[in-house]
Amino acid sequence: MRMKTYRIRRPKVVVMGGGTGLPVILKSLRNQGVDITAVVTVADDGGSSGQLRDSVTSVTPPGDLRNVLVALSDMPKLYSDIFQYRFKEEDKFLANHALGNLIIAGMSEMRGSTYEAIQLLSKMMHVKGNIYPSSDEPLILQADFKDGTSVRGESKIALDRKTIDHVSVRNQANDGEPKAAKKVVSSILEADMIVLGPGSLFTSILPNLMISEIGEAMLQTQAETVYICNIMTQKGETERFTDADHVRVLHEHLGQAFTDTVLVNTEKVPDGYMNFEVYDEYLLQVQHDFKGLRNLGCRVVSTDFLELRDGGVFHDGDKVAEELLRIVYEAKN
Repeated sequence: MRMKTYRIRRPKVVVMGGGTGLPVILKSLRNQGVDITAVVTVADDGGSSGQLRDSVTSVTPPGDLRNVLVALSDMPKLYSDIFQYRFKEEDKFLANHALGNLIIAGMSEMRGSTYEAIQLLSKMMHVKGNIYPSSDEPLILQADFKDGTSVRGESKIALDRKTIDHVSVRNQANDGEPKAAKKVVSSILEADMIVLGPGSLFTSILPNLMISEIGEAMLQTQAETVYICNIMTQKGETERFTDADHVRVLHEHLGQAFTDTVLVNTEKVPDGYMNFEVYDEYLLQVQHDFKGLRNLGCRVVSTDFLELRDGGVFHDGDKVAEELLRIVYEAKN
């Protein structure tokens, strides 16, 4: 008599955001037996990404997508180092461009779609999981400030250090309503867990949620929604914010509470540790308001998630991944 075998479905985890925080979490989750989907913001208009989106017709900014590809790839280190190589400042035309950005831009033009380019690169780079740009079109991020003024362009939002009231996104090409890229909405609706962050609240996380199809899917999904709160406040974005303020802004932008669990770092950053010349966007450590978080309907997981390296402050990816796995398996059961 042949024994029956049962296949246990891997938890589906969608991680959404941009910037430097997203790859840290993805790299730690990559080999943990979960079905990962990364949804990556496409509103960046600074640096190499900004230059390429202005030079190559309809290419979405590639920088965050490049870092996520490397984080989820099983390529040998030499290959990833080549993909991440950035030309020197004295190289004139190619100055400061990452080689991977040029490859993504070229393949996007060749395929007529950044989404299709990323799917092809994911196969070439042996990516574990799925990577989707939040939209297949480059987006313009607009911030409206409390004083009634506004500014367009992700790189300009923090310059005057005004208090942001809300942000919104439009298509760069025609100023129209953005559409979510293929499979993004279905991934959110089919997920067991959705992870937001870590990353800049107004310029890495909210640009995804402000695509109406994605925002609506976030309110409809049955997935456990986890927000990883930033460790430090940021100039011109979250000055004087508590952890509860971060979540309050998320809920205000979608018009209702949708965050189930918040991960909060409680370990203190040592005095004098931060190299503010290198990490000049950061200000002070985010203050805690656990009562405020609970009043917002959130479960709070607070512990030491801190990693100190290179004069900077980061989330410890392995500690965060361990907590996320505990939460997703608890939610599934």
